[in-house]
Amino acid sequence: MKAPSMGLSGRLGMAGLCIAFGAFLGAASAGAQSLVDAAKKEGKVVIYGSLESGIMDEVEAAFTKKYGVKIDYFRASSNKTLDRVLTESRAGKTISDVVVTNRGPMLLLKKEGIFAKYVSPESANFPDDVKDPDGLLSPIYRQVIVGILYNTKLVKPEDAPKSLEDLLKPEWKGKWVMPDPSRHFTTGVWVRNLEQLYGKDWLAFAGKLAAARPILVESFIPSAQKIISGEARAGITYVKYVHIFGKDGAPLDYVRLPKMLADGHHVGIQAKAPHPNAARLFEDFFISPEGMKILAAEGEFVTAKGLYPPIKDAEKVKALDMDELSRDEYKKWASEFRKLFVTR
Repeated sequence: MKAPSMGLSGRLGMAGLCIAFGAFLGAASAGAQSLVDAAKKEGKVVIYGSLESGIMDEVEAAFTKKYGVKIDYFRASSNKTLDRVLTESRAGKTISDVVVTNRGPMLLLKKEGIFAKYVSPESANFPDDVKDPDGLLSPIYRQVIVGILYNTKLVKPEDAPKSLEDLLKPEWKGKWVMPDPSRHFTTGVWVRNLEQLYGKDWLAFAGKLAAARPILVESFIPSAQKIISGEARAGITYVKYVHIFGKDGAPLDYVRLPKMLADGHHVGIQAKAPHPNAARLFEDFFISPEGMKILAAEGEFVTAKGLYPPIKDAEKVKALDMDELSRDEYKKWASEFRKLFVTR
């Protein structure tokens, strides 16, 4: 059966739609080019954050090559990044354009009115559940996952712990490592978030972990180093170190836990950014597929759709974003964790 032909009015209507769509694409393209031109005039973007310097170096090389806009990056811990942004803001002297750090400090800065609203067109690459409903922060672009790593030269896969509960067994007592939760903020947050895994019994379970006599270190990198050196057979640290240290031959693998707690990270643009166009251009690039591929290649678990780090079974990992603690909350729990892990 022959399809009915389109009448004159139909053809005119279709032509109108095509013209309108073409105009929309043209306007979008012109808008993007206008942002690039404005950013080039500003010349640079100043970023404060806790993103690893090596990763930012890779991002900067690609960003500057593509747009000719320089990046000035100040890297510090998340707490020091928070303090610096707040101090400059309260002094009425905003220096940075962009802040890149983990969710807790970013939410505090958001509450302080630090950020301008900006919903990057690249946000469409991310699931809805990682997007900021207020449009003041980028989507959670990466989840830094805390898990159990073990030394593959000392521990056969079949003998590796299969769960956190396995670390409580007598054969593991004193032979695994973790950062001291009374001194290391993120580990303190991790211990407090065991409630997501163990419900109301979480504190009792934390006490059992402490009773297993873990080797305590100051942060996640020393934890991984103890495992690599063989001073500990396994331990609590970031899963991404399997790739980062594994590139240099470190004998590391991770336990495929059914769920692992993770620290989400955001990008935010300062409301009083000295280089606002360069700031928007940076966020667009950073969370674009091009930017996220750079992070994924470095071992990061990015949340952009369809991208995974070069870590075996990475696509199967189920991450739970940790609920953040305020400074006062952490101070309170650090005291409790000191009693459990240090002074018992």
